[in-house]
Amino acid sequence: MNTQQNQHPAVQAAVAYAALTAAHEVGDYIVQRDADAKAKGKHGPVGASACARHVGSYTATQALALYAVDRYLRLGLNWRRAAAGLALSAVTHYVADRCAGHWSDDSKDAPLLVRAAHAAGKTGWLTGDPGAGPLLDQAWHKGCIALAAAVVSGQGR
Repeated sequence: MNTQQNQHPAVQAAVAYAALTAAHEVGDYIVQRDADAKAKGKHGPVGASACARHVGSYTATQALALYAVDRYLRLGLNWRRAAAGLALSAVTHYVADRCAGHWSDDSKDAPLLVRAAHAAGKTGWLTGDPGAGPLLDQAWHKGCIALAAAVVSGQGR
């Protein structure tokens, strides 16, 4: 990352959030392979591999966006913090995307985030609205991207 000029952490966080969010849209809807989108929620190694491939290309897209805004705007991001933020985004993205196709499943075998959504009282919505799962998925992603942006811009250890 560029260390020519260090911007205020709030500026870094805002720009990182904007870049990571824009790259999220590109990585999730343009870069993602159709086959991976269809398979990433399947149980077993087929689903895990598809999800890992998607998260790899998604994270590369976010890394490129973060690098570009850092260089262009001379933010002075710390590469270790940027890597940590990208890792947080990648891991949380993988966890959520393994839930694909399972959001209406209220059984004990459902993925952890799905069970948490049902425990939070979302069963009626998740079982009655086919768009509910994808909306919860995107809400999770955007919340995690905000945390990743905070990590990228943080000044602590």
